[in-house]
Formats: sequence, C-alpha cells, structure tokens
Amino acid sequence: MLMGAFTAISLVVGGIGIMNVLLASILERTREIGIRKAVGARRRDVLWQFLVEAMTISVAGTAAGVALGLATAFVATAIIRARTEAPLYAAVTWQTLAVTTVAAIVVGVAAGIYPAVRASRLTAIDAIQRE
Repeated sequence: MLMGAFTAISLVVGGIGIMNVLLASILERTREIGIRKAVGARRRDVLWQFLVEAMTISVAGTAAGVALGLATAFVATAIIRARTEAPLYAAVTWQTLAVTTVAAIVVGVAAGIYPAVRASRLTAIDAIQRE
C-alpha cells in the first residue's frame, strides 16, 4: 500500500513536470509555431509535434527511472545481504515493470495533452506578434 502511494505521487509529480516543461517550451517557441502555421502547418501538425515531444520525454524519463530503480533495488539488497547474511532478494517481476512502464508513459502523454492543445490553438498572427 505504501509503495502504491509512492508510485502514485511519483507519477503525479512526473506528469506535472512534463506539463511544465512543455508549457515553457511553447512559450519559448511561440514564434516558431506561428511561422509553421503561416507556411501551412495545421492544428493537427502542431498538436502531434508536442504530443510526440511529451512521449519522448516520458519514455526517456521512464527508462531512466526503471534503470535507477532496478540498480537501487539490487545494490540495496546486496548491501543488506552482506551485512546481515539474511536471504534477501530483490523481487522485481516483468509484469510489474511492464505495468509501471506503460502507466508512466500514459501519464506523460496525458500530461502533454493540455500544452499540445494550447499550442495548436495559437493563430499564426498572434504567435508571430507575441514575441
């Protein structure tokens, strides 16, 4: 139960982080979005650009998180076993890894929906004038 709470908090914090990164990216690239729209990019093109960016960030973050989590689990287990001589093993199943990975990527993409929609709704004139 406690691990589930930690996982949920981590997912929420990660989702908020991705949303903030994308919103900052949109603010910095407003003129670029306007120029792309002026030369013919559709709302869907801009939307997909930021959703792919959200997915890329969430996949990279998930890969780093899984790698660090596994490394921490195995190192901590080895240290505890060496000091206590207890038969302790890190119990990580492929099902747990799969569910965690999918959940993290889904949360990352879901967190990218609002910034992507916001970017896609910018008009070319407003976006170019804004900077």
